[in-house]
Amino acid sequence: MVEADRKRPRKERKENADRRRRQLLDAACRSILTHGLAKTTLATVASEAELSQGVAAFYFKSKLGLLTEALRDLYQRYEDHWTASLERAGDKPAEKIRALIKADFHPDACGPDVLPLWYAFWGELRFQLQYDEVAEHFETRRRETLRVIWNELLPDDEVTSPDQMAEWMETLTDGYWQRLHLAPEGLSRKQAEQAAWGCLVRLVPELLGDTA
Repeated sequence: MVEADRKRPRKERKENADRRRRQLLDAACRSILTHGLAKTTLATVASEAELSQGVAAFYFKSKLGLLTEALRDLYQRYEDHWTASLERAGDKPAEKIRALIKADFHPDACGPDVLPLWYAFWGELRFQLQYDEVAEHFETRRRETLRVIWNELLPDDEVTSPDQMAEWMETLTDGYWQRLHLAPEGLSRKQAEQAAWGCLVRLVPELLGDTA
């Protein structure tokens, strides 16, 4: 199969490679949901993708290589999701914060087939440098985006810094994601979204005035 791909025209080879990689990345997520991260292998992923293990090894070399790219893809999809929400938001900083909170509790960010993936990978960050590097890359960009928005809203605040508000906002999301993951029957995504927004409004009443 791989040899046959090499004989195709370059554009067709590129499209075929992208399609195979997409199949394998999606299959890796399904394998993690079914078997857990530790028991996910090139073989389980290939089986989920209905491809040979040799094809999985050709595109990703190893289990670690495949799972690292699966984590990168998870973060990229999340970033694409929240940046798209920002682009649809108004120009006011509070409207941007509101849009980000809504995006964080959308099924694409923390649905029942997504949260287990986040927590599977996060549990391994201390043990896999590659995972940690991927997470730091995306989370640094996210924090900087939040810092800029909070600085727009609170440019002269001498008590609460933009960095602190960015951290608090991420902590709220992380906390409610954990509750949704561990006890989903006791909290809905909508309730979590409303609670997170309500907390931010209590901390920064200017949010309400800026969205009026």
